[in-house]
Amino acid sequence: MDRKKFIHSLTAVTALSTLPSGKVFSFSNVDEFSSEKISVIKPNKLKEGDRIALVAPGSYISETELQDSVKNLSDLGFQVTFSERLTLQNGYFSGTDQQRADDLMDMFEREDVDAIMCVRGGYGCARILPLLDYSIIKKHPKILIGYSDVTALLYGIFRKTGLITFHGPVATSTFNDFSVDNFKSVLMDKSPNKKILNANPSSDENIYGVRTLVKGIANGRLVGGNLSIMVSLIGTKYDVDYANKIIFIEEIDEEPYRIDRMLTQLIQADKFKNASGVMMGIFSKCEPKEKDASFSKSFSLMEVLTDRFSGMKIPVIYGMSFGHVKDKFTIPFGALAELDTNEQTFTLLESAVK
Repeated sequence: MDRKKFIHSLTAVTALSTLPSGKVFSFSNVDEFSSEKISVIKPNKLKEGDRIALVAPGSYISETELQDSVKNLSDLGFQVTFSERLTLQNGYFSGTDQQRADDLMDMFEREDVDAIMCVRGGYGCARILPLLDYSIIKKHPKILIGYSDVTALLYGIFRKTGLITFHGPVATSTFNDFSVDNFKSVLMDKSPNKKILNANPSSDENIYGVRTLVKGIANGRLVGGNLSIMVSLIGTKYDVDYANKIIFIEEIDEEPYRIDRMLTQLIQADKFKNASGVMMGIFSKCEPKEKDASFSKSFSLMEVLTDRFSGMKIPVIYGMSFGHVKDKFTIPFGALAELDTNEQTFTLLESAVK
């Protein structure tokens, strides 16, 4: 695209997105699932002293990472368990597809396990989706939490069972005060109407701060995760319907043109057509790389996001605290929420646990 034409159109759509504060887009129908007709299941809440099982459904981990994971959760007052499969290595995977699937299924079935946490993401989660027994997961609903490539599990399990899962820290994450407070608030407290406060709006990890691209208020169930994984599930039986949903998105280490390509695929697949709103986290390390010969001619990440989103007639925001960053929300995949891009707030309308 010619850069001058791009900037001209960008300016025009930006003007549309900054409408007077009195004119907003508001969406409801929060209990509808369109053609999916999924009955939502809530897992039991976490309590201090509960036993959390560690699993590695994608990439393998080192012994040091395992010890760090155990310490992170023990310091929060939880018991930790894992099987001998956790430290297997098979190329870039943790064990074979069947071993990883079996380990996850065992943890859902074990009566002494209260919740399941992925030790890390890394490629491989989508490969085990056909090997999971979703009837067993539905009979033994538990908290499952992780992010990045774990997005595939969040999609597949919600699509097949209706179980609310959680986009949040993995066991090797940085458990700072912000992330721990959010983790406990969502997983250990059944109170509804929780306003999730953002972290520092501008930091080395978030150079743009919080940006409202389209003003408005959106209500809907939360679906989303890592952009690359979201795109990879289009056309599969594990994808979810985005109608009447608040779509949350994060990404890491992708050039702006790759972000453009993936968002364009979602747009052309009509994934945003009937959505309620879009809440983007922090896209880490997604600016043009200087070593690239075309670096000086590249659009910035924010130019791409503004071009792709600000002409939409649904509320859109960038820079909320989730993704490959230290300060993490714990986002319940499938729970009802409200996104207010005027006030730049995010509220859980219901408890995600029982």
